[in-house]
Amino acid sequence: MSEQHTPRSLIVTFYGAYGRAAPGPVPVAELVRLLAPVGVDAPSVRSSVSRLKRRGLLVPARTESGAAGYALSPEARQLLEDGDRRIYGPVTPREGAGWVLAVFSVPEAERHKRHVLRSRLAGLGFGTAAPGVWIAPAHLYEETRHTLERLQLAPYVDLFTGEHLGFAATAEAVGRWWDLTSLAKQHEAFLDRHEPVLRAWEARGETVVPPEEAYRDYLLALDSWRRLPYADPGLPAGLLPAGWPGARSAEVFAGLDGLLRAAGARFVSGRAGSEPASTP
Repeated sequence: MSEQHTPRSLIVTFYGAYGRAAPGPVPVAELVRLLAPVGVDAPSVRSSVSRLKRRGLLVPARTESGAAGYALSPEARQLLEDGDRRIYGPVTPREGAGWVLAVFSVPEAERHKRHVLRSRLAGLGFGTAAPGVWIAPAHLYEETRHTLERLQLAPYVDLFTGEHLGFAATAEAVGRWWDLTSLAKQHEAFLDRHEPVLRAWEARGETVVPPEEAYRDYLLALDSWRRLPYADPGLPAGLLPAGWPGARSAEVFAGLDGLLRAAGARFVSGRAGSEPASTP
């Protein structure tokens, strides 16, 4: 298992892809079974679940048979639903939609919240236009507002929408606001790791997809992919360097999602047999 795929991250990815659709709490023994194909052993599952419980993301509960299990907390479910719009949403950048600015001021007595604000805005895909001034494509306004309200950070922030009318070309300014070199490397790393997996599945030409293999490859791809739509805010193509790899990495994930996700669900449910292949 690569260093990127930590047990805790893979458990969150599992719940996002499959676990939240379960009719009840997922038994601990079942979590151990479902994390084994991606290289997570039983002690790692149990220790990671304990950490997620302490963070308030998982809540202990008993299954109908009385077995110990874990369900998503309401907060965790909301976070996953918010994430769906990024992870599975349209990937075509919006041209000419303008920008949203977040300007914040935190009293010195609450200065610890400055770090929280910065990390949350960065996690939403904002770039830094100036000290205390963060910028993102305007289509992130609603999600930003929702996130700041949920975290009770809204009183410290003013949000504005508008156009860039500065003296430098917008494409040049975007290169200052975001570390595009780092973003491109993240997309390229995803492609290096998962595009060969997609091509291998396509080359197999099978009419059925083996559930456990599909589950393993899909969970690993989703665990890698789900961070990218937050690091990359979906900037208009005209403002990005030539040969930008973001569209291709999105296409690779969409291909794996379409081909493997449903087949992986059969492994999760414990049903035998194979899933008819989806059209890539």
